[in-house]
Amino acid sequence: MSGHSKFANIKHKKEKNDAAKGKIFTIIGREIAVAVKEGGSDPANNSRLRDIIAKAKANNMPNDTIERGIKKAAGELGSVNYEYVTYEGYGPSGIAIIVEALTDNKNRTASNVRNAFTKGSGSIGTQGCVSYMFDKKGQIIIDKEECDMDPDDLMMMALDAGAEDFSEEEDSYEILTDPDEFSDVRQKLEADGIPMASAEVTMIPQNYIALTDETDLKQLNRTLDLLDEDDDVQAVYTNLEE
Repeated sequence: MSGHSKFANIKHKKEKNDAAKGKIFTIIGREIAVAVKEGGSDPANNSRLRDIIAKAKANNMPNDTIERGIKKAAGELGSVNYEYVTYEGYGPSGIAIIVEALTDNKNRTASNVRNAFTKGSGSIGTQGCVSYMFDKKGQIIIDKEECDMDPDDLMMMALDAGAEDFSEEEDSYEILTDPDEFSDVRQKLEADGIPMASAEVTMIPQNYIALTDETDLKQLNRTLDLLDEDDDVQAVYTNLEE
């Protein structure tokens, strides 16, 4: 029953996304393009595309926008040249930062990410320098206000679906899965009508670091804001204690 629910942080992210839907829709659009190129345009035969569609709906992306994105990607397979890249480094006071990007120009993205770290008094490190501090997990967050199930019944449903762990927080439930089992668990819970505030494969810190120095916090937020503004950046993970 252990876990680190980050529902408050997820709600904060969704609020930011609602204020800048263009950013999240660009991110999801690129993910759709890559998923279609790699596995085809039929969600029934492309589990990755199914997961991205679920993510799109969780971020209030209209169905017609999703369908247009799939059709566009299917018609432009030869011109879809995005690739995934990951950067690791440190922020103030040794805060670990992992940046996942999807780009058609690695030189541009590397320069922008390095600039974001530098402006926040951080530094880019080598591959693997901080990722060992995180566990890659499928994470499903359920808002208690949206789910009236008994916690024990929900836990048993999640475990029966193949989840590894279940935890209850003040305002949410967190379900963790092996990354390879995430899609299957998500689909089973979705079929059972379980509402999800967030469902994605993510990097979860093994330990969290609290920043109390205002200057350090300001510098870290400078880096995170610059990364958030970069359309190439898909996700940013830190071990900062919220």
